[in-house]
Order: sequence, then structure tokens, then C-alpha cells
Amino acid sequence: MSGAPLPAPGHMGVDYEQRVDFDRLRSYRLERAQASLEASECGAFLLFDFYNIRYTTQTWIGGALGDKMTRYALLTRGGEPMLWDFGSAARHHRLYSPWLDPDNCHAGMLGLRGAIAPTAGLMRDAVRQIKGLLEDTGVADAPVGVDVVEPPFLFEMQRQGLTVVDAQQAMLDARQIKSNDEIMLLTQAAAMVDGVYQDILEALKPGIRENEIVALASKRLYEMGSDQVEAINAVSGERCNPHPHNFSDRLIRPGDQAFFDIIHSFNGYRTCYYRTFGVGSATPSQRDAYTRAREWMDASIDAVKVGASTADVAAVWPAATEFGFENELAAFGLQFGHGLGLGLHERPIISRLNSMREPVELQAGMVFALETYCPASDGFSAARIEEEVVVTEDGPRVLTLFPARDLVVANPY
Repeated sequence: MSGAPLPAPGHMGVDYEQRVDFDRLRSYRLERAQASLEASECGAFLLFDFYNIRYTTQTWIGGALGDKMTRYALLTRGGEPMLWDFGSAARHHRLYSPWLDPDNCHAGMLGLRGAIAPTAGLMRDAVRQIKGLLEDTGVADAPVGVDVVEPPFLFEMQRQGLTVVDAQQAMLDARQIKSNDEIMLLTQAAAMVDGVYQDILEALKPGIRENEIVALASKRLYEMGSDQVEAINAVSGERCNPHPHNFSDRLIRPGDQAFFDIIHSFNGYRTCYYRTFGVGSATPSQRDAYTRAREWMDASIDAVKVGASTADVAAVWPAATEFGFENELAAFGLQFGHGLGLGLHERPIISRLNSMREPVELQAGMVFALETYCPASDGFSAARIEEEVVVTEDGPRVLTLFPARDLVVANPY
């Protein structure tokens, strides 16, 4: 690890400091998406993945509506992005999103994941409109890249004579290298979680339930300006091993080992940030598991450098059979790395499952989370650590600053 912490300025716009330049951020993202389209075989990208929609159109509606496969964007070669959204949202974009041509903000509705049957004709009409726009821009004979799609919509595109290919790979490539503005937003998001962990440390006493910790963390994040608390894992006591990847209403007890993962976004940019605590005290078995998880974490951070590969990082982690799993698929997500940005799991994905057979070169501007997990010898406790890392020419820079060098015991007896 090298260098001072990356800047995490206040969240307001001010005249006395250089903070996030949102116009520059919007231009950077659209330029990368357009370059990816130009480098592909496609005449256009048709995007349903709501992170890709945000990346290209700089618009957002939260998960309640944004993930219902109704919003979509069309990016054609040499053209400006076009957006279809809930009708009132489209009108709002025309008023308050001046980087979009108002004529390119359309009301749209495809069926809310099938709740309106395809026989209603909404998909047929949408594809007919899209095909007409492709013809107008002279790219109707080229393949259309689609990231994710409902089968009936895909079938309708094919029925109307459009050739469909995968655009998700190209879009993930475009999103892989973060600008300085994106890195600052990721740093600000991590700083919010730094503070939430202080709140958790003070509240973590016998008698509090896992779900109460989730409520506390969610409240604090929204108070600080989070635009989406995607998930919070709260795992304690006998639930630690095997890792269930969710929270419950379990009462936390004296001597528990407990770990938490806070996943939220600030201006769209996400955290994935685990910390482990002892509650009141810690046993030698629990401390030993934490020490090993920390050693694996430090080794993986040390492996991060420009020109190294994801295989170099994954190679320092133990094989699945070394910590109680039959194979790498069964242990996937425990010794693990994943890109962070508008999405929680971007490129690169780092694990022994995939990185050894298809390594990816590390480049300056990549941001990813590294996660380690070690079961304790008592058979039920476990340690989980996660650090978010920026790849720079001078080495790795860590965004997640809440103390994790040694096992922290909350409210010790």
C-alpha cells in the first residue's frame, strides 16, 4: 500500500475546492460507451441493464422501477443516446437533464417483467419504433448489441428482422477504467461506511439483533446522502460458518464473532465493505481465523500492481480444499475480488474459479474490492475482511479505512 488516502471531500458543491465535476463525469462515461460501440460490429447498443442506462444517459430511477426491464436506452453510431422511461420520468428528464436532447426522452412501457403479457403488443410496437430509428440513422443492417433482455423482446426483435448480439461484454469493458471523478465518488461512498462502522462498533452489544444493526446502518447511510442502500449483511455467532450471505433476527450474544457487509451507493457509485468484530471478547480460535484472513488480504493487496494479472492476485489465496470446501465453485465468493462502480460486480472478477484460466491484466484506474474469509477451528465462527482498492501507477491505494489490521473487539469486558 502506498500514498496518502485519496480525497474524500464534502458532498456539497462549493466554490472553494475542486470536487466532482459532474459534467466531466457525464462526458467521460458517454465517450467510453461510444468508443466501445465504434470498436464493435454493432450499429447500435440497446441497453436494458440499468447501470448501462445510467452510464450512457446519466439518468437514474431506483430499483423499484429501474430493474423491471421497462427502461431502455438506444445508442447508435455517431448518435446521441435515446431513452425510454416511465412517462412522468421521461417528462422530468426533458426538464432537468439538459445533456439529453428533449426529443430523445420517450415514454416507454414493455410489461413490467411480463406482468403485461407480450400479446398486448407493447414489445411489438417498441421494436418497430427502434427499427425505424435504426433505419433513419443508416445502421438497420448491422447487428444490434443488447446487454440483458427478456425472451419475448428478443424473439420480437428477431421476428422483425434484427440481428441481435451481446453488448454486455463491450459495456463492461467500457466501465472498467474509472475516471478521477468516479474514483472520488467511490472514495466518498467508502467514507460514509467508515462512519457507519463506528456506529456499529458502539452499538454492538449482547441483546441487539442482526436486523437492528441493519436498520441502524441503513438509517445512517440515508441520513448521510446515500441514494441506495442495496444490501447489508449482518452475520453473527453460529451463523458465521458457513457464510449465509444474509441477515436474520438473531440476538447477538457475548463472545460472538460478527461480520457485516455494507453495500450502498453515493451518486450511483457503490461500496462492498466487510468488517469483523468480536462482541465483548474473542477466543484464540476466533483471533487465529482473523489473523489468517488478514494475511491473505495483505498478500492479495501486495499483488496488485499495473501489469500484474488477476491470476497473480488469486494465486495468493488458499485453494478451496484448504479451508473446508470441496472445490472452487463451492467456495466462490469467499476468497474473491470484484470490480466496483455503478454496479456491485463489475470487471475484473478475481477468483480461483475463473482467473487462473482467463487472467485479466491490471490497469491503472481499475477499482475493485478484495474479500477474504477464514472459518475458525471452533467449527462455527469465521472472519471476513474486505478492502476496496484502486490500481495506480504507484501501487494499490486502499479506500476502506475503518481499522481492520487486527480483530476489533466491540465493548470489551
